Amino acid sequence: MWIPTEHEKYGVVLASFRGTVQHGLPLEIGDTVQILEKCEGWYRGFILKNPNVKGIFPSSYIHLKNAHVKNKGQFETVIPVEDSVITEMTSTLRDWGAMWKQLYVKNEGDLFHRLWHVMNEILDLRRQVLVGHLTHDRMRDVKQHITARLDWGNEQLCLDLVPRREFSMVDPDEISVTELYRLMEHRHRKKETPAPVSTHHLFVHMKSLMSANLGEELEVFFHIYDGRENKPLSERFFVKLNKSGLPKSPEKTERQCTLFVDLGSSDLRKDVYIVVHIIRIGRMGAGEKKNLCSVQYRRPFGCAVVSIADLLTADSKDDHLLKVYACNTESEWSQIHENIIKKANSRYNLSGSNTGLAVALQLLHGDIEQLRREYMVLFTRGVSITRKLGFSDVIMPGEMRNDLYVTLEKGEFEKGGKSVARNVEITVYVLDVDGQVLKGHVAAGAGEPGADEYHSLVLYHNNSPRWAEQIKLPIPVDMFRGSHVRFEFRHCSTKDKGEKKLFGYSFVPLMQEDGRTLPDGTHELIIHKCEENASLADCSRYLRLPFSKANLPSNNQTLKGTKESFWITSFLCSTKLTQNGDMLDLLKWRAHPERINDSLSKLKEIDGSEIVKFLQDTLDTLFGILDESSQRYGLKVFDSLVHIINLLQDSKFQHFKPVMDTYIESHFAGALSYRDLIKVLKWYVDRIVDAEHQDHIQQVLKASEYIFKYIIQSRRLFSLATGGQNEEEFRVCIHELFMSIRFFLSQESKGTSPVGQTQAVFLRAFPAVYGELLKIFTVREVAGFVRETLGSLPSVVQPDCPLDAVKLQCIAKTVESQLYINPESRCILLPVVLRVLQNHMQEQRDLVMCARILTSMLSLIKKEENGTAVNNPTEPVVSEEVELIVESLLGVLLRTILEISNRPQPAGPTMRLQFQDVTGEFVACLLALLRQMSDRHYQQLLQAFSSKDNLRDFLLQIFTVFRILIRPEMFPKDWTVMRLVTNNVIITTVLYLSEALRKNFLNDKFDFKVWDLYFYLSVIFINQPCLQLESFSPSKRKKTLEKYGDMRVMMGCEIFSMWQNLGEHKLNFIPAMIGPFLEVTLVPQPDLRNVMIPIFHDMMDWEQRRSGNFKQVEAKLIDKLDSLMSDGKGDETYRELFNSILLKKIERETWRESGISLIATVTRLMERLLDYRDCMKLGEVDGKKIGCTVSLLNFYKTELNKEEMYIRYIHKLYDLHLKAQNYTEASYTLLLYDELLEWSDRPLREFLNYPMQSEWQRKEFLHLTIVQNFDRGKCWENGIILCRELADQYESYYDYRNLSKMRMMEASLYDKIMDQQRLEPEFFRVGFYGKKFPFFLRNKEFVCRGHDYERLEAFQQRMLNEFPHAIAMQHVNQPDQTIYQADAQYLQIYAVTPIPESQDVLQRDGVPDNIKSFYKFNHIWRFRYDRPFHKGTKDKENEFKSLWVERTTLTLVQSLPGISRWFEVDKRELVEVSPLENAIEVIENKNLQLRTLITQCQSRQMQNINPLTMCLNGVIDAAVNGGLARYQEAFFVKDYIMNHPEDGEKIGRLRELMFEQAHILEYGLAVHEKFVPQDMRPLHKKLVDQFHLMKSSLGIQEFPGYVRASPVHFTNGSPRTCRNSVPNIISPDSGRGVARRSYPAVNRYSSSSLSSQASNEVSNITGQSESSDEVFNMQPSPSTSSLSSNHSASPNVTSSAPSSARGSPQMAEKHKHSRENTCLSPRERPVSAIFPNPLDPAQRVPPHQIGDATLPRSDPNLSAPDKAGSAKSMRSQSPVSTSRSPQKTTVPPFTPSPTECQSTSLVSNSPVLSGSYSSGISSLSRCSVSEASGTELPASDHPPYPMPPPATLPNSISSSSDEPIRRENKTPPPYSVYERNNPRRPVPLPHSLSIPPQTDPPALPPKPHQLRTGSMKLEGTSDPRVPRPRPLPRKVSQL
Repeated sequence: MWIPTEHEKYGVVLASFRGTVQHGLPLEIGDTVQILEKCEGWYRGFILKNPNVKGIFPSSYIHLKNAHVKNKGQFETVIPVEDSVITEMTSTLRDWGAMWKQLYVKNEGDLFHRLWHVMNEILDLRRQVLVGHLTHDRMRDVKQHITARLDWGNEQLCLDLVPRREFSMVDPDEISVTELYRLMEHRHRKKETPAPVSTHHLFVHMKSLMSANLGEELEVFFHIYDGRENKPLSERFFVKLNKSGLPKSPEKTERQCTLFVDLGSSDLRKDVYIVVHIIRIGRMGAGEKKNLCSVQYRRPFGCAVVSIADLLTADSKDDHLLKVYACNTESEWSQIHENIIKKANSRYNLSGSNTGLAVALQLLHGDIEQLRREYMVLFTRGVSITRKLGFSDVIMPGEMRNDLYVTLEKGEFEKGGKSVARNVEITVYVLDVDGQVLKGHVAAGAGEPGADEYHSLVLYHNNSPRWAEQIKLPIPVDMFRGSHVRFEFRHCSTKDKGEKKLFGYSFVPLMQEDGRTLPDGTHELIIHKCEENASLADCSRYLRLPFSKANLPSNNQTLKGTKESFWITSFLCSTKLTQNGDMLDLLKWRAHPERINDSLSKLKEIDGSEIVKFLQDTLDTLFGILDESSQRYGLKVFDSLVHIINLLQDSKFQHFKPVMDTYIESHFAGALSYRDLIKVLKWYVDRIVDAEHQDHIQQVLKASEYIFKYIIQSRRLFSLATGGQNEEEFRVCIHELFMSIRFFLSQESKGTSPVGQTQAVFLRAFPAVYGELLKIFTVREVAGFVRETLGSLPSVVQPDCPLDAVKLQCIAKTVESQLYINPESRCILLPVVLRVLQNHMQEQRDLVMCARILTSMLSLIKKEENGTAVNNPTEPVVSEEVELIVESLLGVLLRTILEISNRPQPAGPTMRLQFQDVTGEFVACLLALLRQMSDRHYQQLLQAFSSKDNLRDFLLQIFTVFRILIRPEMFPKDWTVMRLVTNNVIITTVLYLSEALRKNFLNDKFDFKVWDLYFYLSVIFINQPCLQLESFSPSKRKKTLEKYGDMRVMMGCEIFSMWQNLGEHKLNFIPAMIGPFLEVTLVPQPDLRNVMIPIFHDMMDWEQRRSGNFKQVEAKLIDKLDSLMSDGKGDETYRELFNSILLKKIERETWRESGISLIATVTRLMERLLDYRDCMKLGEVDGKKIGCTVSLLNFYKTELNKEEMYIRYIHKLYDLHLKAQNYTEASYTLLLYDELLEWSDRPLREFLNYPMQSEWQRKEFLHLTIVQNFDRGKCWENGIILCRELADQYESYYDYRNLSKMRMMEASLYDKIMDQQRLEPEFFRVGFYGKKFPFFLRNKEFVCRGHDYERLEAFQQRMLNEFPHAIAMQHVNQPDQTIYQADAQYLQIYAVTPIPESQDVLQRDGVPDNIKSFYKFNHIWRFRYDRPFHKGTKDKENEFKSLWVERTTLTLVQSLPGISRWFEVDKRELVEVSPLENAIEVIENKNLQLRTLITQCQSRQMQNINPLTMCLNGVIDAAVNGGLARYQEAFFVKDYIMNHPEDGEKIGRLRELMFEQAHILEYGLAVHEKFVPQDMRPLHKKLVDQFHLMKSSLGIQEFPGYVRASPVHFTNGSPRTCRNSVPNIISPDSGRGVARRSYPAVNRYSSSSLSSQASNEVSNITGQSESSDEVFNMQPSPSTSSLSSNHSASPNVTSSAPSSARGSPQMAEKHKHSRENTCLSPRERPVSAIFPNPLDPAQRVPPHQIGDATLPRSDPNLSAPDKAGSAKSMRSQSPVSTSRSPQKTTVPPFTPSPTECQSTSLVSNSPVLSGSYSSGISSLSRCSVSEASGTELPASDHPPYPMPPPATLPNSISSSSDEPIRRENKTPPPYSVYERNNPRRPVPLPHSLSIPPQTDPPALPPKPHQLRTGSMKLEGTSDPRVPRPRPLPRKVSQL
């Protein structure tokens, strides 16, 4: 049985649990779970990060932890009872974990690894905290380290800033908003600008000395040197090196590393250096041979210098290699570092080319304790401390130091009877009072322990040596008295013995008789002669002698006159000893009472460091004097006390204040002093007003804090001693003192008068007195003192007077003092404080200080409230205080925030920070105040307004301020905690104020402005990024919901409620609020959407009532939807919700139909916008993006008629095309905008990237841009037409300069047509099936224009890449409904063949292929593919009997190319071609191909005869399928004729074609014989022999008469093809006749490939295809049968052979479908009948029918040698230039070149293109008729300029099928350049060329293009049935 748990509430998962049992909950190790119930070893509960999923899990998998349960019961929450830092660490690491993995995915490797290290570090620290074995200090350090790391990670990952106090997270509800703001700001500031550090330390690690000439031990000395003052700043650091140049004691790191401590910021200058002196220990000369003696000398080696400033810029982790220099002259050794610094190159040189000192140098910042924590390893491993000479910038009490530094400067010695100068060495000893040497008290420097003696350098043969060696004597204080330092001088002989011979000594005592130590400075010591060591044994002998020449008596001329001297410099750094005699005199005042006056006077001249050394003794002395002689010395003692107190205000000595406090509390004993102190203080105060010089008085008042401390402590001591006597007298004295103070404060001061300054000094010091007064007086009494003192200040203050600011500072300190915390004192002080604050804030003065005061007050109120949560004695007090503050400051606070927010921000960074701070402070104060307000406060506030206008102003103010608070820039972006608190306060306040809004500003008192501001505030509130919980991490979302709920829903409900109250006033907000409310509904919160969407129904209803429609609502909805959804708002769920809610709402409305229409329109727009947004998220431009944009663009144009949006999307599409380098499509796209403009001078406004300009200028710019893109896309024909149009414009304005340029551009485009190669694109049909496709693709089929060089397999792969989840269908059958409705994506792709519209151009003889290629693949509406199938029983011997072809023709909605690379299929037409008709088509196509090749050969268009050879060979030697015999067997047998009597004519037609083919072959062989090269003669002979065999097999001896006779009519043999007769005029010698005929080469391939292409057609039908890669290695493949081959044949119909034979791509298994009926789509080879057919014009077939039936068919007349020949010919073929036939024709051309088209529009609409230009007659047949019959047109038919016949001729498409009607029904959008058939508009002159209206314009000369214009006008009205594109409304003038 499951039992609810009592104590087992919270646990951590120890091991992963799969949850495989029933109701099992899967768990991962480390998950935290909340336990609800338990049962026999199992728990039931949920994972905290996913509380919605509950389940069971074993109890053994859970480690239970203590937890605190809130809200016990169904909605209980569990809070673990553990250190808050641990809790935060755990939750933060969980959040980081997920984000850390994402960093890896995003390839942010650097942050990934750094975060990984930090996470591991935090985990280690977490373990240390959890173990609980750390000391308190160590725990604090660890927590500080943890929080620093957490903050670093949060900042790097852009997470929220966490407010903390003492390393623990702060609950925003537990503290005041002002305090929260301060915490956030403190952490933000700490993060942004680290506080400048005043203390610095230099870490030095000596690594090694690298030099070639080592071999002796070395001593290295480091010290810091001031180059400006030329003196050392620190003592020396000393390292001993061995003979290899490495440290002598490598295991003792403290002997290699040091820290130069306590460097001030002023020491980090460029002229402060690290100086290194290197001394060698060894022989006198570096190059001497080893002498027998073992005496070692300290000799100079070298010096290195580096500037400290270089370390500030260098990488601290790198080692430094310092160059070592040696001095040229040894006597200058003491100055070598100065010479290096001054760069006196002549005095030093490099000690060796490869000599260098390897040192690690690093500057560290912060105090020494901070360094101990941060660089713990450094200190635990060992590092010596090298101190500064003297005290640091800040002297700490308790610091013990007693160091005497002695520098051996120089000496002057006599030769002593020697011929050369001496080698002098000094030995230094320290001896105590008994003459014993002090052991270990002589130190050469830090790093090495002290020694008993010190040996100086030896300078070779120098009687005036300069050593400049500093030594430290750390002598204890108690041994100073009586001790002395002895210097022994020895001559070091360089002879073999190497002895050191004593010749003199000097000494100096360390302390004088009066107790003063040796004064700092240089001392010239006397050198006493001495040659025996024994004579120095008794120091008492020489201590009686004089030691310094300065102290010699005047009568001792003997010693004064001696030349020998020795100079030292001493410097004492001691916290216990003094060199100051005045200080000693004062401390010994009782010994010399007569000197008291002088000593007190001289106290001010004594150095402060000497005073603080003896602070307690000095204070005892002063109060001792005061007690004994108060009358005589009272004033002087008081002044001395003031001097000492003010000395402690100095930053150097401020740390001694606690020493004085301790003295007052524990050591001060002046029980009677208070009387004298009060008396003297009052005496000074009374003289303030009259005194001329106020400096001393100001010093007294500055010290008033400590004076009062002494007064109060003295009085307390007196009371204790006397039992409280003279209490009243003391009170009277204090009252009198305050009366004097109030009097001097009440004096009005003008400007910066001395009295005003004195008042300011007192006010600064006054708040510090409160605490002392409270020790004796009651709270009320002290508060009274303060109120009266502050109240005595003059009320009227000069504007520039500094006293006002000081008064505010005084109030600030008062509010922050202990006095103000007491509720009793607050009652007295609060009115005073509020009055001052109100005045300052109203006048906008000292706002920073005002904010500080207000912050303190409100923080205190929150603390009081929290403190009284349990017992409520002070709750009424708190409430009253809030009431007072609201009454006094709320209004002025709102005005202040508005004022400072509207000010321009200052320029300087410091000022800007201050400006932001004061804004933030005031905002925090406002929020804190509003949060403190209860219902009662709000009621009182609203009732306090005397009029509606005042209430209105207040509401406007507070709503405006709230809008300011919501701004993103109000707080830094990572202050989410602060933003959530702000929003919580705002929504609470708005809920209170909305009631006032309803009561006071509705119905007849309606105020639009207030309501409008209210709604806008609400909308902005809901849309804030910080409230979008969906973007939060799960844990953050959970915390936010638990603490605040979803504030968006609360505000949404409030909006709905307020809207419902508006009634008829709703009309004021329609349509203005549609956009904002729509933005709210797009927020992905279901509850909010359900609340807000019904408002739109309400709006529609009210708009319907007002206007009878809701056009405004619709327009606004559509406009806003586009911008909002483009910004990423909205989703599919919203679309469905919007649709369902509104449809349900309008069910019962009278306007239901129009409402449904609006909803449907908006829903469809959303579908497209969502698709558009999803597509735009992808990286590269692909077809999906372009297709989606086209869909949206069309929707705006056709359904919504939104011109501006339409034009915007035109340009978006244009940009996409440019990015994808689809230049042709880009041109067509921009043409859409161009067509909306006219050649007029109307001004257009600035729009998108277009400047303000006239419509003419913009259209000109667009034309030029489009021409440029047509040029880049190699669509030069279209560019020519636009050039023409521009040229006409220039010509009409006589702008011949531009006209010339335009004609040249036009000419260049013609050149490019003829000279440059154009690639022929492939076309592919793509079907998108399944519900997973975007709306604009779903269950639709498209035809796509492929990229250059793109074949089917590449295209298919590209589509699968664009749709990676799609499955490729492997059949071409139309899918069934299961595929349509599937929740998947299916792609069906195969190649299709274009059906050109301009058949007349393609069929004309002599037109170069460069020109034809354009008409083959441009302006294509229709495409076709064939699928073979067998009807009935398949004859295995002859499959042609049952081989039918299913031909599908696809008609697009727009022609390709256009504004997209693909367009949707508009109509499918299916026709079945019988086996007989198929055979007729195949032979027709083969005959056409033969004729074309023969013609090209005869007209010398081909240099190589191979193509003709291959074609002849392929037809004659058709060994693969039996040749034409198979057709004979299939269709000429008796059974077939009997069973198909209706095919009699077709059988006859087939027979005729077979005979015709034989005739053409015979003629072709004759031509072949004429041109065949000698080496191919045997092949020709073989062909002739085989041809005779073929004729005999056909039963042909002589050709029938009808073949040779005049043209004969043939019936229409094919269901879709016009058949013409074959004239018998072909002979080998009739070259001219043949040249006049048209054998159009309409195959898309070059002529060399025609026969080989046809030769494979039959093989593909029978399934016996061979590999054709060799043959077609230059041919691009259009067919689906060759998916895996880039170069394969283009067969006519699909083979049934296995896929391996056909070369299909190897699809993945998931893409494989049934391939029983695969389709191979051929290239189109449009063809007309070859011979002229004199049909009646009315019987002529429209060209689109001709095109449909002219494709190559399966031809059995092919053989294998044909293929082989093809391969050879392809390799040997070279391109041939083609030219028109030289024969002149009397017939005008049927399809003119672009030069003959109309110039104002490109070409007439594509649907009737062939009809309007070729009059519906097959161009070849018409040409042939004219030529064959010899007829000529009358002369009147030939205008002076070539003119195309009008499209309205009676023979135009008269016998056409339903195709023209289809064109008429479908409105073609103006996407094609060839659809611009508008007549020329009148062209106005631009302003620059305009003629004044009063003068008659001169007659214009006739234009050279007028005739062409006439023809254009004729064509412009070519076909009244052709629909024009629907023009947009002419709003476009604004765009």
